[in-house]
Formats: sequence, structure tokens, C-alpha cells
Amino acid sequence: MEPKKLMHFNFDLPDELIARYPMEERDECRLMVIHKKTGEIEHKIFKNITDYFDDADVMIINNTKVIPARLIATKERTGAQIEVILLRELNEDLKLWDVTVEPARKIRIGNKLYFGDNSELVAEVIDNTTSRGRTIRFLTEMPHDKFLSLLKSLGELAVPVLLDRSTEPIDNEYFQTVFAKVEGSVLPPFAGLHFTELLMKRMRVKGINFAEITVHIGLGDLRKIDVQDLARHKIDAEEFIINDEACQIVNEAKKNKKKICAVGNSVMKSIESSHSIDGYLMPAHRWTSLFIYPPYDFHVPDAFLTNFNLPYSISLMSAATFADYELLMSAYELAVKEKYRFHVYGDAMLIID
Repeated sequence: MEPKKLMHFNFDLPDELIARYPMEERDECRLMVIHKKTGEIEHKIFKNITDYFDDADVMIINNTKVIPARLIATKERTGAQIEVILLRELNEDLKLWDVTVEPARKIRIGNKLYFGDNSELVAEVIDNTTSRGRTIRFLTEMPHDKFLSLLKSLGELAVPVLLDRSTEPIDNEYFQTVFAKVEGSVLPPFAGLHFTELLMKRMRVKGINFAEITVHIGLGDLRKIDVQDLARHKIDAEEFIINDEACQIVNEAKKNKKKICAVGNSVMKSIESSHSIDGYLMPAHRWTSLFIYPPYDFHVPDAFLTNFNLPYSISLMSAATFADYELLMSAYELAVKEKYRFHVYGDAMLIID
């Protein structure tokens, strides 16, 4: 069976299995291990991941850092409260940004939005991009570094709506990976949230290497898919950077037939967007809108670390493609029975040969 319809990626997910808060110890979450070749499924703790990798194997991680992308604006004249989520800066000099707005029906081209208790920033809506998307221009002459600092001070982390709560102090630490470096994401790489500095140190002692790439994650993976035919769905493009050092680490492992593990769907999309015919990773700095769903032949990794994802989600489709659809959906059915935790703060799944 080649599942190409949205309906093939549904399963019954009880609301109580959506993890509203992180584990106190990141690497104490559960880890389901799926063996593709045999169909065996194991139930472990995340820090047991060291048992599945050896000397000179490689984990490809995303070192993006989440920005406080959620701001509350006041609409001119009406005073309506508008949620604005910063997606990406389009032009530094003109201070143009792509954003989403909620409620979108109230925001039209030409509207002005005021940010901060004393209206420290003003922006004008200059274009519509999607049903909830807008392009806005901040009306300020302040230097770029000062402008970005003000944006940060006015914003907060954009925790997903399904957590059914506001951003809390605990999120300031746990909504970032321990290897976050390069600012630019709205959401963290979910699969990377389980690593601790101590666990990574243990892995390095064992000889496991880490290749860092940068992928700035927007809201695309959480956006609702409105078509049954997946070939008609266009996902949001994400900026990624793969440098020479990462390529050298990955390609050396591939040459020596070592395991290469993609940590998260953001990594998977990016490395599968920049490789040679024979599957070697190539340096790049561009945007990818690669949508992975069955059937698809993978080129770079032979292992995949992901979270337990939501029904109909792009990340679920990517995992089902890598693992084998029937096997993955059976594993999800088992995960629900075993009460694994789902979504951003949920448990992890490792898919290996």
C-alpha cells in the first residue's frame, strides 16, 4: 500500500496523552525503538540511546535557537488585541517581516499595529501572504541591533496552541535544545529537546560524533493540511545552512559505512534537500520545501530520531515513510495503549535498521 491520502495518517489520540509540560530531566523521557528490518519494537528510556550507536557513528542535529516570536499588538482605532507571530525577517533595511496574525479576519492591508504598553513599536500591514499570513513593515529608524533587542523584549516564546496554556517560565529553558546557538526559529526541533549536556558528553566519550546544521523552523509542520491528495499540499519553506564541517563529519561516516542519524524532521528535510547522487551530504545555504511522504527513497541517513507526532502531521508522514507505513502506524497504536506522551514535550522514537 502506498498511502498518499491525508486520511491514511489519522489515529485516535486521547487528549490526556498530549504532554503539556516537559520532563524535569530531559533524557528521562521514554524512547520507543523500531527496528525496520525485523519489525521489533523496544521500550526504553531516552538516555539508553547510547546502546544503539557506536564509535564514529553520527548524529545530525539542528542548532537553531528559538526566538520570542509571539507578540501582542493593538490594532489602530478599534483597540483590538491581535496575536502576531514573527516567522522570518525579509529585509533588514526596510524592517519587513513575514508574520501570522490572529484573529486574521480583523487585519487588512494598511492597518497599523502598535506593540508594547507605550506603543514602543508601530508596524503597517503591507501584504497578505496566506489566510493568516501577512507581511508587515516596522516603522522605525532605530539601528537594527537595537530594533531586534526591542522585539525580543516585547515578545515571548510561541508555545503550540495544543498545549492549551500560556508561555510559562519553565518554557524559557525547556523550549530550547541544549545545543541551540543560531537564533531564528519559532519552534524548537522537537526531537532534539531530549538531549542533555551530560548525555552528549557520554556519547562523545563513546566516539559518537555530532554534525551541526542550522534549520530555522516556522509553523509549517503544525499547519493544518486542507487537501486529501498530499501531492497538492505545499509546505512552508524553511531556511537551512549546512557547512563544510558538517559535510565532512557525515561523509566520512558514510564512506566508512557508519550509522548516520537525522535528529528530527527539520534535519531530515534539509539533508535530503542537499546531497549528491550517491548520497553524500553537500554544503548549502538556501530554503527547502521538501515534503516527505510515501513513496520516497532516502539518500543520506539510515536512522531517524523523532517525537511522537500528531495525527495528520507532516512529521508523522515523514516518520511513516522512513519506517514503513504499516509498521509505523502499528507502533503508534501501541504507543497510545502504552500511554506514551505526544507532541513537543512528548516522548521519542528511534527508527533504525
